[in-house]
Amino acid sequence: MLLYQLPDDILYLVLYYLDCKSLSRLSQVCKKIHTFVNRDAVWRSIARECINTGMTRQGTDMYPQIPLKDRVRVSQNWRRGHHRKEVLLKWKTNLLPWIQLDRDVLYLSQAADIGAYHLRVEGGRIRRPAAVYSGHREDVCRFVLTDTHLISAGGDGKIIAHHRWGRQWVEFSGHGQEVNCVDSQGGVIVSGSRDRTARVWTLSSEQLGGCLYTIPMLDRVWSVAISPSQSSFVTGTACCENPTPLRIWDTERSCVMQWEEPHDCALYCIQSDGNHMIASGSSYYGVVRLWDKRHTRCLQSFQLSPSTSSPVYCLRFNTSHLYTALATALFALDFRGHVTKVRR
Repeated sequence: MLLYQLPDDILYLVLYYLDCKSLSRLSQVCKKIHTFVNRDAVWRSIARECINTGMTRQGTDMYPQIPLKDRVRVSQNWRRGHHRKEVLLKWKTNLLPWIQLDRDVLYLSQAADIGAYHLRVEGGRIRRPAAVYSGHREDVCRFVLTDTHLISAGGDGKIIAHHRWGRQWVEFSGHGQEVNCVDSQGGVIVSGSRDRTARVWTLSSEQLGGCLYTIPMLDRVWSVAISPSQSSFVTGTACCENPTPLRIWDTERSCVMQWEEPHDCALYCIQSDGNHMIASGSSYYGVVRLWDKRHTRCLQSFQLSPSTSSPVYCLRFNTSHLYTALATALFALDFRGHVTKVRR
């Protein structure tokens, strides 16, 4: 009996013991084997162990429209540093942009504007943005995307909420100096500023544009993050006047937990896994720390770039990894303590 003549369940069991390289070679044997090996069910167990394939450990597929074999191939290229250099955008100003990818649209800030660029274009380089979000009089410091709005924070001390599919926008005024950070969940906005305050705003029609309350801080606020349940939010400060820059606040504006930063560094970015874990990125030494709300001390720390003082600018969780961006590289951290450089 030939291999492809085996019953499907037996063949699945045999292929389960092969790695991705062996499966790829097997698919070249004949057309029938090629068709069978390309099924998502064959690659599902491998995809769960790979970075950024959209497969959660619980088995949920976040991107069912893309074949799992292709996602595993891309994941392996990222892990090994294999990539193709391609210039999508160029600009003349020497500014570090804030970027965010939403499906096939790349949002990128340049000076006081934010451009939305469709990545699926013919002929290589992207020439013009499909949409431009304006309104700030000074540079955009940071922005965040929700299902309905693009919310930006600027050096002019203002926050602007643009409707993503219309021309309407709302301006939030209240900070006395530049707004360094902003986050939004479920119609609630939290912002932090150089003026040493964190402010909570609402997108509801009854109080649109109004500040719900202000929290005085001892330091400049560099990063904020709202919990998915909207019951609390986290702030990260400059660590100049207070040795505990990482704090959790509840809806009553009370600080319910605070942690000391061992290196006395400003916390440039904060990210939560939506449960008990919080990750913070420091302004020096490329250090990422993991914190658990149930513990009083740092759970784990990673020094990603010991030979440089590059700050950590961005953090992103998925179900099995934490992705962190320095000025020089992108790293993937799994929660067993392994660090992988995924981009050269």
